[in-house]
Amino acid sequence: MVIGQSKDAPFSGVTWPSTPAPSFDDLQWFVNRLRMSIFAECALSLPDKAMAKSTSETPPQLAFLSKLVARDSNLGRTHLFTLNYDTLFEQALELLGIQYFDGFTGRAAARFDPSVYGLDVYYPGEVAEGRVRRFDKFLHFYKLHGSIHWFEQDGEMRARHPDLAPFRAYVDLKPEEKAAALVDLAEGTASVGILPTANKFTQTLTMPYAHLFRSFQVRLGIPQTFLLVLGYGFGDDHVSRIIESALMNPSLVMLVVEPNPESPVVERIRRYKDLGKRAFVLCPTDAAFAAATFKHATFDDFARSAMPDVQWLDDFLRLRRFEKQIASSAMPAEPDTGA
Repeated sequence: MVIGQSKDAPFSGVTWPSTPAPSFDDLQWFVNRLRMSIFAECALSLPDKAMAKSTSETPPQLAFLSKLVARDSNLGRTHLFTLNYDTLFEQALELLGIQYFDGFTGRAAARFDPSVYGLDVYYPGEVAEGRVRRFDKFLHFYKLHGSIHWFEQDGEMRARHPDLAPFRAYVDLKPEEKAAALVDLAEGTASVGILPTANKFTQTLTMPYAHLFRSFQVRLGIPQTFLLVLGYGFGDDHVSRIIESALMNPSLVMLVVEPNPESPVVERIRRYKDLGKRAFVLCPTDAAFAAATFKHATFDDFARSAMPDVQWLDDFLRLRRFEKQIASSAMPAEPDTGA
């Protein structure tokens, strides 16, 4: 993130109550600390999946993604859009062996190339024989607001997954402890490819955000599209405008999962429905919410309880537990061959 002195700078137009106003160096220091804080708060890691004994104990990302790719292949490929900066979905996708295209090509320092979203994965032998059979465990993945593992290099957006091990203890620290820990963590914190200012609409006109938001808009305009909304409160004007415009698509069906029956989101969806839009909201009753606050219709609850189960996830967990037992078991002692 670069602080400039132009009218487009992040702090341009800000009236500072104190005198004198912060210097350029002060603002640069603040932005650097802000960058480190965002990175540290979003440097999340999935818990040890090998310790889970059943799908009810697995991280919700695993349950959600495994069920998502188990859909009927005739329904078309899944396109997963997220506003989160963390890499929990990427970790879960790789753990489950789900192939995905995220707009980047390459491995060590992947380069953003939106053309990969036009690709798919098929079994080569089937294609050579004139038959087409797609690889089932596959989806397209879009991070509309960027990610902590994105960075800019030579005018291009690159991606490289950082080592998150130093940040695993950070999430459980108290606020004052986090502030102190940031000083030590700062040395290994690289630049972060996220939208840095409130003026998100202007910044999405640049690469790669223009391609990502354009893809979002195009996907919602395709006939017979089903839009499932989880964990979004319609607080991003740009995203909300795209969704509202897409509701003009007569065949679009939108289901919003909202854990709070008193949320303004519920009333918003009701207004959409009153206008003849095919918009629905799934939320607990007032009584259920009062009895168990934020337990129903959350991402965790929907992924584990509402989505259909898939058998291969249980098999996968059993395999991982077996592998962990083998790795942790000691080698047997040499037999005594003495007489």
